[in-house]
Amino acid sequence: MENVLFFENIMLALSSLRSNKMRTILTMLGIIIGIGSVICIDTLGNSLTKTVTDTMESSGGNTIYLSLQQKQTEVESSDSGMEFRGPRRMREATEDDKFTNEMLLDLTETFPEEIKNIQVNSSLGSGQVKIGSEYAYVEVSGILPSEFSSAKPPEILAGSEFDDQAYSEGRAVAMVSDYFCNNLYDGDYDKALGETIEVTIGQKYYSFTISGVYKYDTGDNMMAMMAAGASDYDTQTPIYVPIKNIQDKIHEYGYEEVTILTNSEKVTNQDAFISDVKDLLDKYYHNNKYFQPTAFSMSSIFEEFTTLLNSVKAVFAGIAAISLLVGGIGVMNIMLVSISERTREIGTRKALGASNSSIRTQFIVEAVVLCLIGGVLGIITGILLGTGGVKIMEYFSQSEISAAPSLSSIVIAVVFSLIIGVFFGYYPANKAAKMNPIDALRYE
Repeated sequence: MENVLFFENIMLALSSLRSNKMRTILTMLGIIIGIGSVICIDTLGNSLTKTVTDTMESSGGNTIYLSLQQKQTEVESSDSGMEFRGPRRMREATEDDKFTNEMLLDLTETFPEEIKNIQVNSSLGSGQVKIGSEYAYVEVSGILPSEFSSAKPPEILAGSEFDDQAYSEGRAVAMVSDYFCNNLYDGDYDKALGETIEVTIGQKYYSFTISGVYKYDTGDNMMAMMAAGASDYDTQTPIYVPIKNIQDKIHEYGYEEVTILTNSEKVTNQDAFISDVKDLLDKYYHNNKYFQPTAFSMSSIFEEFTTLLNSVKAVFAGIAAISLLVGGIGVMNIMLVSISERTREIGTRKALGASNSSIRTQFIVEAVVLCLIGGVLGIITGILLGTGGVKIMEYFSQSEISAAPSLSSIVIAVVFSLIIGVFFGYYPANKAAKMNPIDALRYE
């Protein structure tokens, strides 16, 4: 019986709303705008967060970057041998200050399961290789053996990577890109193998023998993305050589920057692992007056950015939700008007034996139905606006961004619509339920 009455109340509510279509639409507008704005903001925020997370994973979320940091104060010694702290002067790291192979070996031996590989940056600089009238722009970069055992190693198209002897002796061998071969050898990789090339860097010339060809991935190269629009022929690509070869040429054997690729299965807390790495390196810099090791990971940066993004999203969602309050007041107002118009109907129902609770339930159900319809339309509007906003962002950023409205926000929107209906519909419904039937029947 109760189910039948509840269903009848819903039908009565729909009939009442249909009888005043324009008034119903205007009343629901506040609910539609409020919920639509919240869903739209949530969709845009989630899409940006997902894009940031994907970028973190693809660009090295499990990567730690080591570098040298100058200490805040310096210890100075007087002629008498007394030490005192003076103001910091900017200094350049010397060979005694830089990370050494001994330190890197200590790291790999101390954390054999946590560290996948270690990469360092050592370069002769950018230059050009010419054969007749053909040319290729290159950067000569030194690499460790771990470069080709990393999570995303360069794909070898011809030849082979360097052997252990090439690394240990620092041989003048090189791996060139497919772009390089396209420019100078008409794309014939086999023809390039074994050839000796001369790289001009400034006023100096360096010779290397090609031992392999790798596929150049423009998607992972920041300079390539910044130089978007340049022809493939003029794209600068790296020439990889054993790092000892470069160190012997420039007579520098230390590293100011080191990249550590961690095993995400073993390193669940990146910040804790960074602390362990710094503790290990601190023993080498305990007596260093001027420099100390520092480390950070991209994951911590992205976490801070995501937290900031969520805070901004919450603020804008809160501002948008104010319109829900306005919409709720509109619902209360229209319900009061509706009760005033239907006073004689209420009096007739009560005269025929309708209880206060049934009258109250009728008008609460009407308010809830009004808010639910507005909530559903608001959800649809929010998803459409959010998807449109994501498409606009894709167009201007020239990158793929997926629209991601969260199910939780949709569920919250529906529940919130119910709450608004009950909260703002209760007072008018209660007012109708307490009407005196005689006064209601005499109402003009």
